[in-house]
Amino acid sequence: MRCIFTVALFAGILLCSFNGAQAQSSAAHKEAMSIRIQKANTKITLDGVLDEPEWDVAEKVGNFFQYFPFDSSYSDAKTEVRMTYDEQFVYVGATCYNDLKGNYLISSLRRDFRGPAYDGFTVVIDPFCDRTNGFFFGISPFGVQREGLIANGGSSSADFALSWDNKWYAETKIHPGGWTVEIAIPFKTLRFKENADKWFVNFYRIDSKYNERSTWVPIPRNFQLYSLAYTAELLWDKPLKKPGSNLVVIPYAAGGISKQHLAGTDTHYQRSVGMDAKVAVTPALNLDLTVNPDFSQVEVDRQVTNLDRFEIFFPERRQFFLENADLFADFGMNRLRPFFSRRIGVAIDQRTGQNIQNTIHFGARLSGKLNSNWRTGLMTMQAAPDDAIGLPGYNYSVAALQRKVFSRSNIGGIFVNKETFAPITEPDPTKRPMRFHRLAGIDYNLASKSNEWTGKFFFHKSIAEESLPEAFVHGANLVYSKPTLTVEWTHQVVGKNYTAPVGFVPRNNFRRIAPRIVRNFFPNSKTINRYGFFAVTDVTWNAENGLTDHNISLGNTVRFRSTAEFDVALSRDYTLLFRPFDPTNTGGERLPTGTAYTYYSLSANYSGDTRNNFYYNLQTYMGQFFNGNRMGFSGDLNYRIQPYALLSLDFTYNRLRFPAPYNSADLWLLGPRFDVTFSRALFLTAFFQYNSQINNININTRLQWRFKPVSDFFLVYTDNYFADTLLVKNRALVAKLTYWLNI
Repeated sequence: MRCIFTVALFAGILLCSFNGAQAQSSAAHKEAMSIRIQKANTKITLDGVLDEPEWDVAEKVGNFFQYFPFDSSYSDAKTEVRMTYDEQFVYVGATCYNDLKGNYLISSLRRDFRGPAYDGFTVVIDPFCDRTNGFFFGISPFGVQREGLIANGGSSSADFALSWDNKWYAETKIHPGGWTVEIAIPFKTLRFKENADKWFVNFYRIDSKYNERSTWVPIPRNFQLYSLAYTAELLWDKPLKKPGSNLVVIPYAAGGISKQHLAGTDTHYQRSVGMDAKVAVTPALNLDLTVNPDFSQVEVDRQVTNLDRFEIFFPERRQFFLENADLFADFGMNRLRPFFSRRIGVAIDQRTGQNIQNTIHFGARLSGKLNSNWRTGLMTMQAAPDDAIGLPGYNYSVAALQRKVFSRSNIGGIFVNKETFAPITEPDPTKRPMRFHRLAGIDYNLASKSNEWTGKFFFHKSIAEESLPEAFVHGANLVYSKPTLTVEWTHQVVGKNYTAPVGFVPRNNFRRIAPRIVRNFFPNSKTINRYGFFAVTDVTWNAENGLTDHNISLGNTVRFRSTAEFDVALSRDYTLLFRPFDPTNTGGERLPTGTAYTYYSLSANYSGDTRNNFYYNLQTYMGQFFNGNRMGFSGDLNYRIQPYALLSLDFTYNRLRFPAPYNSADLWLLGPRFDVTFSRALFLTAFFQYNSQINNININTRLQWRFKPVSDFFLVYTDNYFADTLLVKNRALVAKLTYWLNI
């Protein structure tokens, strides 16, 4: 009954809000904005100084609007932008005025900087004018670059990906009254439609001295700075032509030494060579190829303390899988993904239950735009067999097709196939590896013109060797967002025989609803920027057990003008265990199946002023936990030594107390990190992780020398020890050289 009431309440709120949203959606947009771009007649010298005559005749736009602390006025920090192009590059020139005293902020000189506070200028480009997928290119006053991809219209922070790397150029110059920017982006770096006469663009600036974020096209503060729903026309003086042959080859050579001390095996010497390639089939469709890929230089995952009953999600970091990743990875929703690329190249050793590396022989991925309305993604990867664990060589194939509908929405289909073509000889059915598993699905992604309404609806079905009933999942998410009000509805239905071996589905056989409402207020205050209240409920059940999980959380959030934030929440949880579980995850006595627990807790979070050289985030939790109690705190401490280093410490402590015979535990996770940038080309990262829950100390040190654009030398050292005895588990040293070659 309570569930039905909740559904009715939130449905009523959504329906009541709909008419008002429709009436106001047109008013959310300012009058049409545009910038004209003309071809340069003389060469642009990239030095950060806008002294070429082309900049004098280029159309200039300014009058940026504030995004933070307010979104209702022009910015205090003035910015002017102009654009031009030649046969190879599109150029962006910007003047960022600032006559206040003090230094500009940046975490370090490392490329792809990201942090809670920095000074920078960014251009957002949507070449297909679909307000769904785009590129961004950013630069700091110190000339540090960052680039990435925007997916799903930039609706959330998850749609902003910095891991994508490509070749482009930029220089800056700091002056007494501000700083200037010159950016040159090769047409070959972008994906666009041939003969197009317009793109969509926006520009945004973050200024720490004025404590301000501003955009050229105004964006409501309840959306992201990089929202593609709010862009303007970039009008070309001539239709764009294909930028000529576009082939990139990225060979690598790697060598290393490693030893598994636990297994007592001999020292292993490795030598490998391989290659990646990028082929522009059309200006908008890209073919990625890889042979014998090596990912040894990819930064190690940050460990977490796991107090959950289910698997933890870690994001993809490998470069091969990143461009147009949303075409494959965004089907379904969080914790219900039909495809998760990190399943490729990893296998489970059935003898130990541990994940081990599985060599990939080769792979190919075709992805991008077919035309203004259609996108496609095709991928195949061939993994090697591993006779030591009885693993045959599997082929992983994925096909995705997406069609734009209405102004910014789309409908897409996906098909995933994991299959081995080797004969299966294992007679024991409990140990026999599967021959194939397939999955098909369809998603509808909703995004209204003004971005006030977003969401998705999907249905997926898994196809295993043995046909079983209830091998499906369907769900929906719908969000209505205004600066003062956010209302969200989520539901999921997962069949008891639904599986996704190449996806991320840590749990099946459940029904779930999760409505949420947030009410914000914007006071006229010199201290508080925003405060608000939220209510969340999350209910899970199934036919066999009835109600299995129920969370209700009520809370308050405050955001200060200084950029500091504080929130507090009171929660009530109910959990029914349908399998034995040790709440400490340390291998102790487990709570029995069928037992149920109701527990209350209080949590609070505080983030300090991120403009300070020393800044921090603190979280605390206290209350009941299953049949015991939990008290803990976590956070991170950061100190920047501008602009050369960022020193940080991540920490988590959980004090868990349970009655005998169940384990009590004091769980520590400490992660000091030293990120030193000697220059814009030489970086050193040292990352230490102490995790008492898994009795492990991990050391990962990575030296990177970017000797040419997107060409690197890496030296990576990794160690793992037992935390209690400091005995070595394994150790490795790897050197890798990559070179980006345009052909």
